[in-house]
Amino acid sequence: MPPNLAQSSLNSLKVGVLVLDGEDNPVLANPAAREMGLIRSPSDAHSIVRTLAAQTRRSGLTRVVELDIPRANSDAEPLGVYVRAVDIGGGFVAVEAADVTEAHRVERVRRDFVANVSHELKTPVGALQLLSEALQDAIGGDDADLAAVGRFAERIRHESARLGRLVSELLELSRLQGGEPLPLREPCSVDRIIAEVIDRSRTAAAAKEIELRVLGARRLTALGNESQLVTAVTNLVENAIAYSHDRTRVDVIVSNGDTAVHISVRDEGIGIEPRDLDRIFERFYRADRARSRSTGGTGLGLAIVKHIATNHGGRVEVASTVGEGSTFTLRLPARSLDLGEPQPGSAEIHSIV
Repeated sequence: MPPNLAQSSLNSLKVGVLVLDGEDNPVLANPAAREMGLIRSPSDAHSIVRTLAAQTRRSGLTRVVELDIPRANSDAEPLGVYVRAVDIGGGFVAVEAADVTEAHRVERVRRDFVANVSHELKTPVGALQLLSEALQDAIGGDDADLAAVGRFAERIRHESARLGRLVSELLELSRLQGGEPLPLREPCSVDRIIAEVIDRSRTAAAAKEIELRVLGARRLTALGNESQLVTAVTNLVENAIAYSHDRTRVDVIVSNGDTAVHISVRDEGIGIEPRDLDRIFERFYRADRARSRSTGGTGLGLAIVKHIATNHGGRVEVASTVGEGSTFTLRLPARSLDLGEPQPGSAEIHSIV
């Protein structure tokens, strides 16, 4: 065997390899071990590694741990490592370390997700319990109690609907994040998508006397799954309605670029603070929690839009001015086509509330 073959092989490994002597001094380390911070200098191993080596040396047993090691840059995400220490005799301990930072990040996201879901479910479930108890007490009472029955029943209906939306959107988000295979992408009529969105959003807009308008190009085609695209645009329109003042206007604007179709939803609502713009597409993130609860939002609508856009090879963008309104733009791959499909008539597309 060539003399440098073993060292070259060791240096090529992505896992960190480190050997400590009986005094916990490094006698062998590959570049990966140095990059992970397991060794700080030729004579100084990380304190965690020294502790693990000492325990292995005393017991003679292989030790395996997973831990997070702070990086030199305190603002950076900690380095997650899987460390295995083996006593190889003569006081020497071999340490093997694998970078599992991404796995740790996913686990943190999963824990946060479970905590957020638990928190969000607790509110409507608790409300349903209290309202049902109040309703039970009111039944059989005097006229004032009976008058309260209707109010309690309406609140139960409201909280039940909110709980149902939350469960449905959790299932939708799970599918979009890989729980199910992505649907086949096909040419979809943007006119038909917008017509369906307007139809779904008309009642919510009418309740606040908000005018819905459809502007821009016609007869465009996006490449994707029509059902998911309807969901994405509907979420944007309903979000715009929820955060708009009464008797204002929400515009759905369609345009096209060289290779993309742009669907923008513009409102005259409360706007978004600059500090919140980078986070509004996170699951359960709310810039104004009190207002979001009053609107019955789940905190998942924009996360669903983002995943639908990503799954279609597109993206979603937002521009907003506090007190003036926001514009969300969904950019989707386009395919120029003449499908020969019947297009919705102008009355269907220009539904006005």
